[in-house]
Amino acid sequence: MRAVVSTNTGRSLPAEIPDRQVIYAALLLLTVVGGLVTYKTTASLAVLENVFVTGTLKPRPDVMPFVGGSSQLNIFVRTLNYFSTVWVALLFGVLISGAVRAFISPRWLAGLFGGGTVRPQLIAGLAGAPLMLCSCCVAPIFSSIYERSSRLGPSLAFMLAAPSLNPAALVLTFMLLGARVGTIRLAMGALGVLTTGLLAERVLGLKPSPRTAEAVSTPEADQESMMSTFARSCLKVALRTVPLIAVGVMISMLIAERLPTNGLAPSVTAIMLVALVAVLLALPTFFEIPLAMMLFAAGAPTGAAVAMLIAGPAINLPSLLTIGRSTNWKVAGSVAAAAWLFAVVGGLMASFL
Repeated sequence: MRAVVSTNTGRSLPAEIPDRQVIYAALLLLTVVGGLVTYKTTASLAVLENVFVTGTLKPRPDVMPFVGGSSQLNIFVRTLNYFSTVWVALLFGVLISGAVRAFISPRWLAGLFGGGTVRPQLIAGLAGAPLMLCSCCVAPIFSSIYERSSRLGPSLAFMLAAPSLNPAALVLTFMLLGARVGTIRLAMGALGVLTTGLLAERVLGLKPSPRTAEAVSTPEADQESMMSTFARSCLKVALRTVPLIAVGVMISMLIAERLPTNGLAPSVTAIMLVALVAVLLALPTFFEIPLAMMLFAAGAPTGAAVAMLIAGPAINLPSLLTIGRSTNWKVAGSVAAAAWLFAVVGGLMASFL
């Protein structure tokens, strides 16, 4: 196998990587991904079992200020509570991102995401969905996949699939809110995964010049151990993404306090407003479901609750900041607009069909 080694002049030269090192790098990446899938699957099955027994999914008022309405915690405490909820998943996101950045060849990713228009989106979506990460936690992986592949469409498809097509979240939606709502959420989520990246990459002509792909770091190229290379890569990913996520979460907590829960009429206005707020909210995995149930209980139109289910997990302010940092702000704006549009369309379908 061959990798790219960066020279002092900025040119790239091929270097041989022994098969043993390739195997070690692959095992490291597979171990981290396997650990994440095991962690998320175990936690999701526990939630599913509890919902099956109790018939409800309890919210966390110590994280989201508008859930329950009794907690008076400030945004700093809520931000800490948020990270106490997602830190394990975020750590996995950073580790996977670091492994991709350190060991995955840009040529390999280019081959994987090449060949047609729909195929790369499908491959990226199928790869992202089993991770079951919230939008914040998958954002670091997006940054590395985009950096290594220089392909915006598949990178966004991967990022959107992890929260939008989370199998456990979809099952919970069908269990608690019925087949009609669940089907609309699934359809709009899949449509968003398949088309949002293409919209940014082709339809709108937004093809940002990617950052120059950095060399695949190898022990032979850098005279470092594989674990040292991996650790440095993870540290760089964390420094580039985690501060943006933290700032985005804090702003999101302020926005959450403004989410309307009553007096949402007419339906179209309510759907558009809830979808707009939901695009910016930072929600841990499954949190969109009790929020949608809260909107139902408050008498909001069905479409408004469905808009929350679609836009809430798909994207949020922290992940939009990460997209803007990795690409440009036009791309981030187009992703936000697409998530809002799909949420509004899904809400209208739930209300009027």
